This record gives sequence, structure tokens and C-alpha cells, in this order.
Amino acid sequence: MAEPRPRFITPEGFARLRCEYDALFGLDRPKLVETIAWAAANGDRSENGDYIYGRKRLREIDRRLGYLAKAMQAAKVVDPASQSTDQVRFGATVELADEDDARRTLTIVGDDEADATVGRIGWSAPLARAFIGAKVGDERIVRLPAGEKSYEVLAIRYPE
Repeated sequence: MAEPRPRFITPEGFARLRCEYDALFGLDRPKLVETIAWAAANGDRSENGDYIYGRKRLREIDRRLGYLAKAMQAAKVVDPASQSTDQVRFGATVELADEDDARRTLTIVGDDEADATVGRIGWSAPLARAFIGAKVGDERIVRLPAGEKSYEVLAIRYPE
């Protein structure tokens, strides 16, 4: 069996996972269990919306808690501030320009903390993999669903 890929994550990303886990486990789940117990005490469960919805929501929370626990256990926290600053590595914020001089800024983070809407892409994404190891001035051709596109690295920044 192939060895699983490491689950790299930034300290901030790990803290967000931990915070979500703690909120679900310490706040949401106990309140829901209390609501389910109250609804169950009201008698007929087959037509009791609070009971039926509560059980469904409890399964969703338990599933998410299981996922978060596995993600945190497998996580390898990498502090971007400790990376080499002249090359694109995990945690780097990279400013890119394409052939049309359209600029975009991306931060390479763990797959569990990726959010393309705010410019955070997972380290295993094709765009991120294409730039790992690149230096300022390097040009890389990236295969995207829309076709190949050439990008130049304009700047590389790491958090302090």
C-alpha cells in the first residue's frame, strides 16, 4: 500500500481546525444532545421534528469531528517563517503575472486550509506544484483545465 502523502498545514490553519473541533465538541454537540434528550422525552419520536432533525445534525457533527480529528492527527505543521525566502516553498505568498500581464497573488497553504476565493491554494494543486522551487524572475508553464498558461514570479513573501 502506498504511503499516504503528508498533510502539511500552517500553524494558523492548524489553529483553525482545532478551534472548529473545540467549538463542535464543547458547545454545539452538548447543546444538541440536550435538545435531542428533551425531544425524546416528549413522546412519539416518529413525528417529532426536533428529535429527527437533532439526530441527523448529530450524525453530521460526529462525522465532521471524526474528519477533524484525523486531519489534526495526520497534520505536519510547517511554519512558513522558517522557510528559505529566495524560493517558493510551502507558506509563501507569491505574486505572479501571466502573458497578458494580468497579476494575481497566491499563498501556498495546506490542502485542508485552501480557499481560492481569498487566494489560498493547496500545496498539491497544479498551480502550486508548478511554482515550488521557483525564484523571482522564473517563468513556469502551468497546465490548467482551460489549457496551458505561462506565469512569471514577480515577488515572494513569507510571514514574519
